[in-house]
Amino acid sequence: MGIEDIRDFIVELEKHGELKRVKTEVDSDLEIAEIMRREMYSDGPAILFENVKGYDMPVLGNAFGSMKRLEIGLEMTDFTEIGQRIADMTKMDVPSGLLNKIKKLPELTKMTASFPKSETSGPVTEITSTDASFDDIPILKSWPEDAGRFITLGLVATKHPETGVRNLGVYRMQIVDKTHALMHWQKHKRGAHHSDISKDRGEKIPTAIIIGGDPATIFSSIAPVPEGLDKYLFAGITRKEGIKTVKCKTIDLDVPANAEIVLEGYVDPADIRDEGPFGDHTGYYTPVEPYPTFTLTGIMKRKDPIYVTTVVGKPILEDAYIGKVIERSFLPLIQMFHPEVVDFSMPAAGWFQGFAIISIKKRYPGQAKKVMMGLWGMGQLSLTKMFVVVDEDINVHDINDVIWAITTRADAARDTVIINNTPTDTLDPASPLVNLGSKMGIDATQKTREEGYQREIQQQVKVDEDTKNLVDSKWSSYGL
Repeated sequence: MGIEDIRDFIVELEKHGELKRVKTEVDSDLEIAEIMRREMYSDGPAILFENVKGYDMPVLGNAFGSMKRLEIGLEMTDFTEIGQRIADMTKMDVPSGLLNKIKKLPELTKMTASFPKSETSGPVTEITSTDASFDDIPILKSWPEDAGRFITLGLVATKHPETGVRNLGVYRMQIVDKTHALMHWQKHKRGAHHSDISKDRGEKIPTAIIIGGDPATIFSSIAPVPEGLDKYLFAGITRKEGIKTVKCKTIDLDVPANAEIVLEGYVDPADIRDEGPFGDHTGYYTPVEPYPTFTLTGIMKRKDPIYVTTVVGKPILEDAYIGKVIERSFLPLIQMFHPEVVDFSMPAAGWFQGFAIISIKKRYPGQAKKVMMGLWGMGQLSLTKMFVVVDEDINVHDINDVIWAITTRADAARDTVIINNTPTDTLDPASPLVNLGSKMGIDATQKTREEGYQREIQQQVKVDEDTKNLVDSKWSSYGL
C-alpha cells in the first residue's frame, strides 16, 4: 500500500495536478467554505489552505471531490473490487486437516492481512494532552444560518457496548464551547445504536473523533458496511492491508495510528441539547432538533497536524463522489442477495438516500417489485425514498435512457408502488414527520402477458447490421 496517511495522499494529488495550495490568508468563518463550494461546482481541485486566520494549522478541503482523486486515494480504478473481496471472504470455506490448511494458506493469508494491527505508538501520539480545546482547531462555519462551527469530516469511533465490534461513522458535530459539541448521529446510524445501548445500561459511551488518516479508512467510515462487520477490518479489506491502531489515552478505544488528530471523550445520552440549523447535503437547512452531547477529555495529535474537512449543500459537491464509490463497491454485495441485479445507480442529485435505479435480468412476473422489497430491507437502503427498476438493456447511469424506459414501459396505475409510514432519512425535507414517510417504487421493466399486458410488445427501432457496417466503413470519408 503506497498511501499510508493524508500526507501521502496530498503528495500524490499534487503529483497528478489534483491539488492547489492557497497561501493568501483565509477565514474559517464562511470564507473557506465558499471557496471550497465554488471550486467543487466548477470541477476544481483539492485545496490546501496554508494560512488560516488565527491558527497555525492548515486546512485540507475537497480532497475526495472527483473520481480521479478517489482512484488515487484508494489506489484502484474498479471500485467493485472492494465489495467483491467481501463477497469472496463470505464464500471462503474454513479448511479442516493440516493438508487442506496448507493448500488454503494463500487465501487465508490474504484474509488475515486485512486485520488491524495494534501498535504502542504512532504519528498521532506525538503530542498528547488532557488540556484539549476545540478552539485550537480551525473548524469551519459553512453557511450563514448555521448554528455555529461544525466538524464535518470527523471519523466518529465507538464500539458496541456488548459485542465490542468497532464502528467508524461520519456524523456532523456542532461546537458548543471549548470542550462540548453536539453529536448528530441519526436514529438509523450505528453510532446512535451504540449510544442507545449505553443509555439503557445507564452509561456514557466512550467516543473518539478522528481527523485525517489514510483515504481507505476515511472512505470506510462513510461506507454502510454490513451489520456486525468491524469497520477497521473493512478499512483493511479496502486497502488490502490492515490498518495500524493505537490506544487512546483517556478512554478505552483504538484509533488509527496515522491520523492527524484524535479528539477523545464520551457522549452522554442523557445530556440532550438543541442542535442546528445546519446547511446540509439536501440543499436545505436542517431544523433545530435534540441530540446528545460529546465532552472532550483529551487530545492526541501530530506535531504539525492538518485539519481535514468537507462542505455540503445542494448537489453536486464532494460527498457525491464518495457516494458513487459506495454505489460501485457495494454492487457485488447487492448481487449476492439479489443475483438478478445487473447494475445499480444512485444519482448524485438524489443526495444518497433520495433516489436509486436498478437494472435486472427479468425472468418472471413481479420480479421488479420483489427486488424493490428486498433492497428496502437491506441496511441503509431501507432509507431510500424512490426506486426505479429497469431491464438489463437500460443504462442505469444514463438518466435519459432511464426516463425513456419509465415513459415507454411503465403504466402509472399498474407499475407504481406507494408504501406509507416507512423509515425515512432524518434529513429528508419532504417527509411529513421526522424519520417517517413514504416510499415509491416504479417498475419500468417491459411487461409480459403473465403480468396482464394484453397488447403485442412493440418492436424497438434499431439499425440493421448492413447499414451500420456500411456507415462504419465510410465514416472517415464523410468529413464529420
